[in-house]
Amino acid sequence: MMLEAKQEKLKPAQAVERPGTKEMLNYGLGFFGIILVWTLVGSFLTFYYTDVAGISAAVVGTLMLVARLFDGVTDIGMGTLVDRTKSKHGKARPWIIWMTLPLAIATIMLFTVPDISMTGKIIYAYITYILLILVYTAISIPFKTLLGLMTQDQQGRSMTNVYTGIFTMSSTLLVMTMAQPLASAIGGQLGWTVVAALAGIIIVTTSIIAFRATKERVGTASTQPKDDVPLNLGLKALMTNKYWLIITGYCVVTYTVNALLTGAGLYYAIYVLGSGTYFSLISLALFIPSIICFFFIAPLIKRYGKRNIALVVSVIAIFGPLVKLIDPTNATVFLAGTVIQGFSLIPVLTLLYAMINDTNEYGEWKNGFRTEGLINSAASFGMKVGTGVGSALIGWLLAFGGYVGAANEQSTMAITMILTLNIYLPLALCFLQVFLLWMYKLDRKYPIILAELEQRKV
Repeated sequence: MMLEAKQEKLKPAQAVERPGTKEMLNYGLGFFGIILVWTLVGSFLTFYYTDVAGISAAVVGTLMLVARLFDGVTDIGMGTLVDRTKSKHGKARPWIIWMTLPLAIATIMLFTVPDISMTGKIIYAYITYILLILVYTAISIPFKTLLGLMTQDQQGRSMTNVYTGIFTMSSTLLVMTMAQPLASAIGGQLGWTVVAALAGIIIVTTSIIAFRATKERVGTASTQPKDDVPLNLGLKALMTNKYWLIITGYCVVTYTVNALLTGAGLYYAIYVLGSGTYFSLISLALFIPSIICFFFIAPLIKRYGKRNIALVVSVIAIFGPLVKLIDPTNATVFLAGTVIQGFSLIPVLTLLYAMINDTNEYGEWKNGFRTEGLINSAASFGMKVGTGVGSALIGWLLAFGGYVGAANEQSTMAITMILTLNIYLPLALCFLQVFLLWMYKLDRKYPIILAELEQRKV
């Protein structure tokens, strides 16, 4: 291959500055707050709308897809805006401090649907969800972009992603195990509003810490021209960046699976296993492989590379739904299958954002300019589309099965749809995850690409 042929001619890439451990940890802490919103919305908003606000499952499904598709479009615009931002704080960091309070307020509004007519509730749901999407995009895209701006060192990015994964997992577990019990203990509408308010306080606190503790290092010595890259040129470059296309496709599939597992899990716990209290155990079981993985992931990344680890654990995850099928109504069997399926979360928590940002250097090597914001926003578009598709499928299939919100019992068809959402669809998508990771082969080429980019600067 062309890259391998150049390897002998290239000098090793000069050492690039890597953020310290404290900075990596504080970056991850910032993600803790942002993921609180993502998890709260992804895991409980559908249930909140159908069983607390009383909105029909079909309407909720359509809302989820429309809003997430809109979300994806705003991602592209936000990525372009980040690339064009110039301030004394850099181009990604200032957005973190500007948007943290609006995100907290929008989160509270989202989980405070007023007791008005059904039409009024639906209009309120659309307005507040779209508002949250706009604000969330305005802080999450810069935050993801910041990882690529903190360092070009591949191991440095990987380690920052690992630290971020620890906080991401902690945040997700906190929401998935505590939100529903806390909301239920307080009761009704007020319970979910209090949960959202607590999340808002955490978001503001962690974002301020992350803003103050991080630094942008990449870009000043880039080969990129000083003029801003036009959007059409940036989009054209994305379409020729094969590794970005692969990892974005992986984002779509993976976040569809995640939306199904988290968003439909509470329905499964209540109507198949017999108690909503099982949802906390299901959530914990899903993260067991990732918890164990954090003790070994750093040396494994250094020895085997991000892609190889992601591929192996994704193959293991395929057996999770198969185990669940042994006896779908048995809680022990279901939890065992959930533990195995949890291997699919390891790439998301510890590797994904580093893999996305590695495609920056491939794009710069191929096209001669960098578009960190656009690359992260477009990959985030894939995540949003996947989440939207997964959430929409929950609403639509529940409606197709005749699901009745807050009912003591559901029809046989509704139970079948709950099984489909939690077992059959995730199983099919697991195979697609493996195929996409098999095609992603950037890790072994990255050092050569970085070395050539260094030579271009001479």
